[in-house]
Amino acid sequence: MSKHPVPKKKTAKARTRRRYSAFEKKTQDKLIDRIHVVKCPDCGAAKMIHHVCTECGKYKGRQVVDQSKKVDKITTVKA
Repeated sequence: MSKHPVPKKKTAKARTRRRYSAFEKKTQDKLIDRIHVVKCPDCGAAKMIHHVCTECGKYKGRQVVDQSKKVDKITTVKA
């Protein structure tokens, strides 16, 4: 059997975290250019641009999602 390559020294936690933080920062910078968050003109809640507002259900001043049909989330199940 052939021998597999093995690291000579143990990688320190600080070195691993520093490498990961550089990757994380680069990823966040890419996302900043792609995702635009704006205030909803009707209710003032934060929403993504070109998307329906999750709070009031309006898009470009029109009511798109009917809020009366909105179902509350079930957090506990009564037995």
